[in-house]
Amino acid sequence: MSDDFDAIVIGAGIIGCATAYELAKSGRRTVCVDKNTVAGAGSTANSCAIIRTHYSTMDGAALAKSNYPYWEDWAGYLGALKDEVLARYRETGCFYTCFEKNNYGVKLEVIANAIGIPYEVMTPAKIRARLPIMNPGHFHPPKAADDPAFGTQNGEMRYCLYFPKAGYISDPMLATQNIQAAARRAGAIFVLGERVVSVDQKDGRTAGVTLESGRRLRAPVVVNVAGPHSYKINEMAGVTGGMNIHTRALRVEVAHVPSPAGFDFEKDGSICSDADIGGYWRPEVGNKILIGSEEPECDPLEWVDPDQWNRNVTEQARLQALRGAQRFPTMGVPNSVQGIADLYDASDDWIPIYDKSDLPGFYMAVGTSGNQFKNAPVVGMMMRALIDYCEGGADHDAEPFGFPLPNMDYVLNMRFCSRRREINRESSFSVVG
Repeated sequence: MSDDFDAIVIGAGIIGCATAYELAKSGRRTVCVDKNTVAGAGSTANSCAIIRTHYSTMDGAALAKSNYPYWEDWAGYLGALKDEVLARYRETGCFYTCFEKNNYGVKLEVIANAIGIPYEVMTPAKIRARLPIMNPGHFHPPKAADDPAFGTQNGEMRYCLYFPKAGYISDPMLATQNIQAAARRAGAIFVLGERVVSVDQKDGRTAGVTLESGRRLRAPVVVNVAGPHSYKINEMAGVTGGMNIHTRALRVEVAHVPSPAGFDFEKDGSICSDADIGGYWRPEVGNKILIGSEEPECDPLEWVDPDQWNRNVTEQARLQALRGAQRFPTMGVPNSVQGIADLYDASDDWIPIYDKSDLPGFYMAVGTSGNQFKNAPVVGMMMRALIDYCEGGADHDAEPFGFPLPNMDYVLNMRFCSRRREINRESSFSVVG
């Protein structure tokens, strides 16, 4: 088999597979390489895979909204075969807790009204009617478990915003492998179980990659979609000096706690961005509640080497469960909380980098910060269009590419996700994005 390609994608997570899919559909001979032996087995495997449309920035929300129809018609996006086993999207709706710290969600309402995202303002009475086990109490700021004021309720929230177009994928690895299968049908090749050890250059531009086995894959275009390892790949390519926004690997945990007795949270629960308690939650398979963190100020961030970190659940998961119990008072918290630990590829402002680099032919879809799973279909399309634009001779740094988002009337100026941008102060600076 020839090792000459038109494009190499590093990383077979969901965004890597989506990028390979789009490049292959464009007629490029495309190879996707990953150190794991199975597509989607990296950080994507443990993604909470929440699908929502609200973001703290207009561009972020528009990108999420443009993706939503693909989750509603997953088979159509994939061009799936008749009997293919597909990941299933469950629409549950999403609460967003509103209080003084986030200006009572006013910015989200402005964005939603501007681009047509449906939502409802829910008073405490409506909240209880929608989700009877939910306590609409006000607990902010989040506190450490040993804080004497932990669990103190300061009245009730005025209201929540409720976004009906939201839900989750219960099997993110299967969703990734669905895209992998579609990419293969389009002609993409996957080289799995091989680690990239160098990004090769010739005559001042990208020439391909070398794998740990010594095998060399040659191509004039390389796309870094390596998730938590993305900064290491950027260092191999020598492009970090041209970046104003950087990425690092952040260790995070989620807790899995049984639903309160007598309530089927898996069937009747919702998802929620709950900064009031410093976390988020969604239904989990097995009638459980999954409780993650929104990185409150009282919790230190744990930056790690993505090749050497603690994969065991710690007391952090129990702390998140205890915070969740403020919202669900009848939910028991076991002494030993089950859950998972994994990594985010976090950018400095928690907004992704979808961009070219200072090395011609080297592109990056990185800094996905735990919130870009939902955007994989359109990100793949956008990266293909950006590569076409740059390889066609355009200067994306001088004249940033405007990508017409599918499924809506909105052109995304890709300066929003540039490696050279200034810190975006509109960001939530958390997994909410």
